[in-house]
Amino acid sequence: MTRKIGLKSLNDPIDTTTPQGRLTFNLFASLAEFERDVIRERPQAGLSAARARGCKGGRPKGVPGNSESTACAAETLYREGKLSSREIAGKLRISKSTLYSYLRHRGVPIGVYRALDNRRPNRRNEHA
Repeated sequence: MTRKIGLKSLNDPIDTTTPQGRLTFNLFASLAEFERDVIRERPQAGLSAARARGCKGGRPKGVPGNSESTACAAETLYREGKLSSREIAGKLRISKSTLYSYLRHRGVPIGVYRALDNRRPNRRNEHA
């Protein structure tokens, strides 16, 4: 069953009920699809050209040069084992995630904090 449905614009000379109107409408649709494909290809071509020149995209890995001393201090404090990660981060004025990022960059194995004198009781085991 074929329906005879068309588009008639009141403001523009577009009328898809006629063969000329359908042709115009399909031409505009094809041009829009072509432009979308071209827009998609341009960034890919630029990235490929940059890779061919030896450039690597993305954020640089590792610790920024001005933060190397903070990373070293973080490693020293963490290896001492006297402070929790939250206390170390607070003392160095960095976030906990930045602290762990610095430690991973320096190859420090990250484990569980176990200071027996400052330890709070585990509430799950309190009732057992």
